[in-house]
Amino acid sequence: MNEELSKSEEFTKKVKTKKKKKIYKLTILFAFLDICAIACFIVVYFVTPFRDMIVTTALRTMSHKYLAYVFYSENMVNKVLESNYYVPVDEDVDLDQIVIDTSDKQHYDSIYEEQILKRDPGNDDYKIIDVEIGNSKGYLVAIYDPSRVHLITKEVLGTKLGEKTIDMCNRYNGIVCINGGGFLEEDGWGIGSPIGYVVNDGKIIWNSGYNPNANLIAMTYDNKLLLTVDSAENAIANSNVRDALEFGPFLIVNGTPMTTVGDGGYGRSPRVAIAQRKDGIIMFLVVDGSALYVDGATLTDMIDLLMLYGAHNAANLDGGNSSTLIVEGETYNKLMPNAAKTGGRYVVNGWGLLPK
Repeated sequence: MNEELSKSEEFTKKVKTKKKKKIYKLTILFAFLDICAIACFIVVYFVTPFRDMIVTTALRTMSHKYLAYVFYSENMVNKVLESNYYVPVDEDVDLDQIVIDTSDKQHYDSIYEEQILKRDPGNDDYKIIDVEIGNSKGYLVAIYDPSRVHLITKEVLGTKLGEKTIDMCNRYNGIVCINGGGFLEEDGWGIGSPIGYVVNDGKIIWNSGYNPNANLIAMTYDNKLLLTVDSAENAIANSNVRDALEFGPFLIVNGTPMTTVGDGGYGRSPRVAIAQRKDGIIMFLVVDGSALYVDGATLTDMIDLLMLYGAHNAANLDGGNSSTLIVEGETYNKLMPNAAKTGGRYVVNGWGLLPK
């Protein structure tokens, strides 16, 4: 009898010990979660760079602007915007400063000049330079014949369905292509019409409303990159515009970078830009990133890198999930997870190096 009682007491002790251990583990777990929550709260609300990154990045996305107001009050959002913005260059592009001479050189002023000007063996069309930019990987493409850089668009403008950059590029027999301007979204995933003007071969093929102050990113019939704040009607009549789309901001004008305060107001994100050097070489810049918008480049990062490689005029293009570089019929950059699910986001236009 005593032996049975002893076994029962021993069993009871073991059960109580297990319960205590379980409670102890749960206590540690909840304490850890509390510490994490407090740490996240401190980071989100009191670490200025992180707070600025969340607000500016969220507000520049097409479908996640609400995130800025989930974490912060309207007053705090406004304060962040007041300390993160850009000031555009207050002068017109002087195309006379662009003197097209893209021949290879024997001597180079810097390693960046050598990377741009020294051709890959057997390829006089383009060269891809892998770069580190912001906290991500980027791809700078030098295109040696600016006369072959043309607008590409989805097959039928004005319809709801967009087209992937790779499909547009292949349809144009493009060799190297990037996405271009913005678009109206009806389902949050790249379905809709272009925002602003689209010009092809000197004709306006899309216009979402006359705008005398449009940010036009254009190629002229003289094969020069024109950045102008004007209507497409005036640009065609007065500036010899061949192809154009509407987007921005303009990052560099006549060799002068725009002024950025903080992160420039656009946060950190995958990005795309088009630029031209004084010798006429066109550059495409595409930057990788992640779905959380914590990787990628700021506008300042884009400007700094393009200046190193001699950009004389440069403009920002649509980034985020749209960021795409197509080379020889294949997607060259790392697509964001959302875009990767479908093989690329649906967009409406872009720029491409086309066959002669």
